[in-house]
Amino acid sequence: MARTFIHPDGAVKPAVPLSHGVRKGNILQVAGQVAFDPKTGDVVGTNVAEQTKQVLSNVQSVLEAAGSSLADVVMLRVYLTDVAHFADMNAAYAEYLGGDFPARTTVYVGLPPGLLVEIDALAVLD
Repeated sequence: MARTFIHPDGAVKPAVPLSHGVRKGNILQVAGQVAFDPKTGDVVGTNVAEQTKQVLSNVQSVLEAAGSSLADVVMLRVYLTDVAHFADMNAAYAEYLGGDFPARTTVYVGLPPGLLVEIDALAVLD
């Protein structure tokens, strides 16, 4: 079974060697997305709530480019740069997703300057 490499139309090509997403059969892995505007590559938002919404929008764009949606996501992994951002990220995350949340892991990491959150997704398509 071949892999399909996913790159949303109009999105800036990643500056590092990766695909936005990879689908094999009914499994879709969305690479870690950060708060870049997909058309300009500029960071969107100065706080974790604003960036979380942009990141989830970027995840959703990759899902849609693969013929999927947030309804197919079974797992999201959230990478935060600061424990103090947890509550604000959770609020923005819950507002964006609205309910029936996928499984999730949250870890704390270092990200490039200006980036506060990164999220990747695993989806299983029908």
